[in-house]
Amino acid sequence: MANIKFFSGEKTPLEMHKVRIIQKLSLPPVEARAIAMEEAGFNTFLLRNRDVYLDMLTDSGVNAMSDQQQAAMMIADDSYAGSETFFKLAAKVEELFGFQHFLPCHQGRAAENMIASTFIQPGKVALMNFHFTTAKAHVTRLGGKVEELVTKEGTKTTSTHPFKGNIDLDALRESITRLGKQVAFLRIEVGTNLIGGQPVSLQNMREATAIAREHGIVTVMDASLLQDNLYFIKTREEAEKGKSIREITREISDLFDIIYFSARKLGFARGGGMMIRDEAMFDSMKVMLPLFEGFLTYGGMSVREMEAIVVGLDESMDEDIIAHGPMMTEYMCEELLKNGVPVVTPPGGLGCHINAREFLSHVPAEQYPAGALAAAVYIAGGVRGMERGTLSEEREPDGSEHVAEMELLRMALPRRVFTHSQVRYAIDRITWLHRNRHLIGGLEFIEEPPVLRFFLGRLRAKGDWQNQIVAQFRKDFGDSL
Repeated sequence: MANIKFFSGEKTPLEMHKVRIIQKLSLPPVEARAIAMEEAGFNTFLLRNRDVYLDMLTDSGVNAMSDQQQAAMMIADDSYAGSETFFKLAAKVEELFGFQHFLPCHQGRAAENMIASTFIQPGKVALMNFHFTTAKAHVTRLGGKVEELVTKEGTKTTSTHPFKGNIDLDALRESITRLGKQVAFLRIEVGTNLIGGQPVSLQNMREATAIAREHGIVTVMDASLLQDNLYFIKTREEAEKGKSIREITREISDLFDIIYFSARKLGFARGGGMMIRDEAMFDSMKVMLPLFEGFLTYGGMSVREMEAIVVGLDESMDEDIIAHGPMMTEYMCEELLKNGVPVVTPPGGLGCHINAREFLSHVPAEQYPAGALAAAVYIAGGVRGMERGTLSEEREPDGSEHVAEMELLRMALPRRVFTHSQVRYAIDRITWLHRNRHLIGGLEFIEEPPVLRFFLGRLRAKGDWQNQIVAQFRKDFGDSL
């Protein structure tokens, strides 16, 4: 990847692309932002995008496509069955990952549904380095359980460990010995979303999958954040630095029985897919595709998006392209740290993760500090982030809160979307809010769905702290937006 230094010594990520299509943004005044937040039930998912200046909610489905992807969409073979576009995508999957059997699906959670439906029955346990919200929900809805085996460093917000998404191998052995045939599969998320986009080393994957194979356990990789993980393996894992991204990709792929991904992340488009090594397993799972998704050669996707994914997967093998997201994340994290804002270290992929538990140490976990911080950041700057903490967990069977191990506000950095000045603006408004953090209070539910409540739940502020932020903003910024 390009090694470019500034004469000034400034450490700034340099884009290896140029902007050719733009979308106009608007920034409502702070009073309007406070009203919009209340109308959205203090849930950033329920904001209207027209009221958002910088959308850092997620990197899913909002990454910028390249000119080559846009061009490819114009030659898609638009047919219900037997589309040549599908066979082109399947061939690209085999070229890069070495799997001969591929099922297209509309995004990653569709693959999670099929995997859970195949392997989970009541009493079964899915072993994971760390859960993802939808992956866990599909397991638990079928009566299964999840055991998280991430290394102890993984849930430390401040650390120097380069691969905090690694599996604790001793814990893995213990779980397999204790659970025996109750183990449904081993799932490794590469990298781990809910603990800050933290990567997994190739050596750890080798060792963890070897243990699983020794006991006849199916190995599953969630590759949605693979491109960031590839960058971290290339730059942080000494034994792999001399290898190409394609070589590392193939070595990872050879370790797993099933690989699934959301192309809304991996591939810069909107769709997904699942690769299955064993033909009999493939045959048993493919019958679910027409039931839940669509026919075998489109799987709930637009064929135009499939053409874009073919190009996007190739672009995910380009070191300059995959470096941009992690480098921009590192820049944002380091600038916030300089300003005293607590963030997860070392910086991972996906985006900058703010430690809401420390940022709002006066707000109890049961009042959802990460959710409150997400609302406050929107009010302060029109910047939309995503709560990744207790609000994203499910309640215990007795109705009590399951307090998350980490209470994070994720400020996602979609690939090739934001300019340097826009990221600096987000840093400025978050820094201002940190200096006025005493104004922010907690939240409480007024509408709480029983499953995945963070998507649709509505809350209210405890007190009128949102109006106090508005008043302080006007005092400090005058008539500025």
